[in-house]
Amino acid sequence: MSTTVDTIELYLEPADSQRLASLCGPFDDNIRHIERRLGVEVVYKDNHFRIIGQGPGIRATEDILKNLYVETAPVRGRMRAVEPNQVHMAIQESRALEQNDGPDDDDPMTLIKTKRGLIKPRNRNQQEYVRAILTNDINFGIGPAGTGKTYLAVAAAVDALERQEIRRILLTRPAVEAGEKLGFLPGDLAQKVDPYLRPLYDALFEMLGFEKVEKLLERNVIEIAPLAYMRGRTLNDAFILLDESQNTTQEQMKMFLTRIGFNSKAVITGDITQIDLPRGQKSGLRQAIEVLNDVDGISFTFFTAKDVVRHPVVQRVVQAYEAFEAEQERS
Repeated sequence: MSTTVDTIELYLEPADSQRLASLCGPFDDNIRHIERRLGVEVVYKDNHFRIIGQGPGIRATEDILKNLYVETAPVRGRMRAVEPNQVHMAIQESRALEQNDGPDDDDPMTLIKTKRGLIKPRNRNQQEYVRAILTNDINFGIGPAGTGKTYLAVAAAVDALERQEIRRILLTRPAVEAGEKLGFLPGDLAQKVDPYLRPLYDALFEMLGFEKVEKLLERNVIEIAPLAYMRGRTLNDAFILLDESQNTTQEQMKMFLTRIGFNSKAVITGDITQIDLPRGQKSGLRQAIEVLNDVDGISFTFFTAKDVVRHPVVQRVVQAYEAFEAEQERS
């Protein structure tokens, strides 16, 4: 790569002070984040931006600023703010991050060992996700279905338990109705929410076997419970996974994050495009992205449609919905 420092002069039109403020974010947070991720310096005055840097990062920064500025255009007379997750996704999809999508085979740190075999990340983003889980106390995995967010987090929890780094695994998710009503389902509360927790059971059965999982559940070494059961607890020596976190309220997310005790690790997974909360209620995951973005010890991994590792048609479904929703916002 050339060591020459390049400069790009960019003028964003139309010159609208409100839209420019939305693009840059409060205290220029959006600009600062782009600078950190892409290794560039952005200096601006009004609608004139000067981008200084090297390699593909400088050109990608120009494209990101242009594209995000388009997103600030008013819709039905209402100004649209550029949120941190939009900046994350724009960087993730930029040309600067185009690289070999396969995992780095020279990084044994991200191989997860269970008694049923070795679990290996299948792409570069999954590998970064596993590395983040192993090196941070709180980790967010955000992206569409089929990207391995929950599966890899459960695998990391099982690995930590078998190496006796923790004493128990706690898996939880909010019991939010997605079109159906819990009250009309048969059984007590545990039976009503059991279907919502089934994906977590399935991952455990695959990695540990049915009999061992049942024994660990009986001994409370593995606990699977609705998020509401977490209130008032302090969780030490535990690996805690909050799944489907896009359906937490702001109060629930704060409650969960403050349950984490000594020698514990938490992974929060979710898909901000599939929020089932009542209309007008803001997702706790969306707020967490804004509030915790720069907190030490907390990592964010943002997955996109290209990271889907299920049947190829799932990737095409995700991409089709993304394109449709983008078109709806523009119309």
